[in-house]
Amino acid sequence: MSNETIKVVIAGPRGRMGQEAVKLAEKTPHFDLVGAVDHTYDQHKLSDVMAVESDALIYTDIHACLTETTPDVLIDLTTPEIGKVHTKVALEHGVRPVVGTTGFSEADLKELTTLTEEKGIGAIIAPNFALGAVLMMKFSKMAANYFDDVEIIELHHDQKLDAPSGTALKTAEMISEVRKEKQQGHPDEKEILPGARGAELNGIRLHSVRLPGLIAHQEVMFGMDGQTLQIRHDSYNRASFMSGVKLSVEQVMKIDQLVYGLENIID
Repeated sequence: MSNETIKVVIAGPRGRMGQEAVKLAEKTPHFDLVGAVDHTYDQHKLSDVMAVESDALIYTDIHACLTETTPDVLIDLTTPEIGKVHTKVALEHGVRPVVGTTGFSEADLKELTTLTEEKGIGAIIAPNFALGAVLMMKFSKMAANYFDDVEIIELHHDQKLDAPSGTALKTAEMISEVRKEKQQGHPDEKEILPGARGAELNGIRLHSVRLPGLIAHQEVMFGMDGQTLQIRHDSYNRASFMSGVKLSVEQVMKIDQLVYGLENIID
């Protein structure tokens, strides 16, 4: 597939991640950026509103964009609420979505799975496109076979809307697949300030840090008598996510089902 041209539309091209995706599409020989979806600048060229060379048109109506540009793939890097809508619309138009937003519920994923089956096309939803972060999640699941006690600390920039992050939730879910649910800490512990022990999923504690200067960071800390194990990943810029976006666009052309998490498409 890497030798065949893949027609791409990017939703959210002016966001920080979207700008990197536009750069990715411009420099990847077998990607053809045919359009963009944004909440403003309808029918302007991308080159009119961004420092890029692309003459692809911006659409405020995703239906019109997908109908007129007939892309193979929609890369959605918007918000959780908009991303959910765009994913469904893309599938209804027979376009394969690659989605970097979080917040999809089990019911959402079930509905989208049904849609992919009906349309016979693939879809990829990735809480994190950084390949190192995906490996961190896989290594954490491996470690959870041997360590029962684990806490997750995720650190992001102060403009992030959701907490905990999709990556932290996905990590906890993957760990829960191999770890028996356990209540951690002292059975009689008390939170002097509510929330001091963080959120909880199947007994796993999740802590969210939000500060300017951060991008995306996560540490998974395991403990047992006499030892700890810390698995950490750091993204220092948003270009770090583009290797995963590129891989996802290429892989989504080869599958006919919904894939949630890049760990399912890398060895």
